[in-house]
Amino acid sequence: MSLLRIDDPVKLRRLMSSMLLIEANLALPALLRRLVEEACAMVGARYGALGVLNPDRSALDEFIVVGMDDDEVAGIGSLPTGRGVLGLLISDPRPLRLPDIAAHPESFGFPANHPPMSSFLGVPIKVRDAVYGNLYLTDKVGWGEFTEDDQVLVEALAVSAGIAIENAQLHNRVQELAVLDDRDRIARDLHDAVIQRLFAVGLALQGMVRTASATGLSERLTKAVADIDETIRQIRSTIFELTSHGEAQSLRADVLTLVRELDAITGFESMVRFDGPVDAAVGDEIAQELLSTLREALTNVARHARASAAQVTVSVADGWCTLEVVDDGVGIAASADGGTRTDGGGMGLVNAQRRAEKLKGELAFSVPEGGGTALTWRVPLGR
Repeated sequence: MSLLRIDDPVKLRRLMSSMLLIEANLALPALLRRLVEEACAMVGARYGALGVLNPDRSALDEFIVVGMDDDEVAGIGSLPTGRGVLGLLISDPRPLRLPDIAAHPESFGFPANHPPMSSFLGVPIKVRDAVYGNLYLTDKVGWGEFTEDDQVLVEALAVSAGIAIENAQLHNRVQELAVLDDRDRIARDLHDAVIQRLFAVGLALQGMVRTASATGLSERLTKAVADIDETIRQIRSTIFELTSHGEAQSLRADVLTLVRELDAITGFESMVRFDGPVDAAVGDEIAQELLSTLREALTNVARHARASAAQVTVSVADGWCTLEVVDDGVGIAASADGGTRTDGGGMGLVNAQRRAEKLKGELAFSVPEGGGTALTWRVPLGR
């Protein structure tokens, strides 16, 4: 490839303009689409596409189409994965120019509802000498086929695109690192400032409890200390979530995802707290049964409890994993239709009982001090 072969100043200006436009996009999805659009405009292609290779570079993992609207793309069905002529650039990543794509011996044919296409130009896009994807252009408007100049221009654009894609990837990594740094900083601030101050306040209040003589003051101070302890536990749970960085899916993440999903049917945002080494101690089998029980418990709250709030607690202590779901609804004595709520089929939690028994655990119901219902599902660890 040599741009010295191009002596048309209009084409060269168009190439430089296209290079500047694609390199101005740091968001990778926007950059890739702009690349296809600029390539089509530069050589007069009716249709264009960019196929991004999968990690082992054996097939197309993503396919970005220009020249067809969403309805036309949907009408074709499944997007190409790299068979036929498109696959030639995967197995042999060199520029390919054809006067008629259908006449090539490797042509796989077009699916139903696919627009007719004839002339073809394909060019690989490399990032650090590794093929990132392939740029496909078809149907040169007003010409029977793409020219050598077209190929040179698109190859030059592909080189520029490889640099722009690498820059976008680096930019994304920098942003991710910045987010992780922020998460770590917030976690440190929560631990070093907020928790330490709360702990100091709690100690001061405990000292006041021992000396308080006014009626009711000791009880109020004791409750304040308990509230502070609960706040500290919640902050520690938040610190854990911030510093885990989401490298792998965890029970904590699964519980939070499920609860947020079910907020839509309960009509309120349930509180969630964790206590103990939940992710480290709970195995996959218990985790799956716990999540199924949690789904049924919150669904039951939505259908029968007439509650305005609920709290979900997952804890690990003394060799047991415990799930507790507490709501402020009508309680186990009355259902939403005036009948009786029990700990059996009336609550729709027979399956939860069976899950607990299968894991040598237990399911129990109680009435909290302020009313409502508390479901406690606990199973032994180490199975």
